[in-house]
Amino acid sequence: MNLPNYITLSRIFTIPVLIWILSSKFFSQQTGEKEVVAASLFLLASITDALDGYLARRRGQVSTVGMLLDPLADKLMITAAFVTLVQFNPRIVPAWMAVIIIGREFLVSGLRSIAAQQGFTIEASELGKFKMVVQIISVTAAIVDARWAVWNMHGFIFPVELIARVSIWFMVALSLISAVDYFVAFWKKIDRRVRRRRAFVLSRRKRNLLAAEITPLRTGDRPPDH
Repeated sequence: MNLPNYITLSRIFTIPVLIWILSSKFFSQQTGEKEVVAASLFLLASITDALDGYLARRRGQVSTVGMLLDPLADKLMITAAFVTLVQFNPRIVPAWMAVIIIGREFLVSGLRSIAAQQGFTIEASELGKFKMVVQIISVTAAIVDARWAVWNMHGFIFPVELIARVSIWFMVALSLISAVDYFVAFWKKIDRRVRRRRAFVLSRRKRNLLAAEITPLRTGDRPPDH
């Protein structure tokens, strides 16, 4: 285990804490402590998502464990956040939206698993990276919106409800588009491998047929006279 992997594990450990904060009645309902603490924790966990990958590349500590834990932590965090938000703020995050967003995560994980079994990888697209940024904004805004529709902070007014609604709809659209993007990339690589395998099999058959025709001549047999 190295530092980037410990950071990734810390992100996984924040997931049950985030669920507990959003689901419990420990915090005051009047002051908005729950929303502030939950949003801050989610933002901190999201920062570690970029930090562990940066440190792993910078320190030359990219490992198999890290390659397994990092996407797993991302999927668990997003799944836990949206499942909890269906109960915590259903006005902004209805169940069908959560199903689309979470379903996309499972689809991409499944495609990458099949790709790994076939001996190739599906690289994260720029669209997928942009989707992660929108996820952070949408989840944070949806948490804060449960307490403040408009947030006035030192004279700066943030239309939280508007940001939450726009970002969550944008999130759904990006989930669908990026799912199609990953599937197309997966299908192209699978189709390319199938074509190569088919070409190899055909060329091998041709070599075998040619060898079968030449073998009698090599053994001294002569073709019959007509």
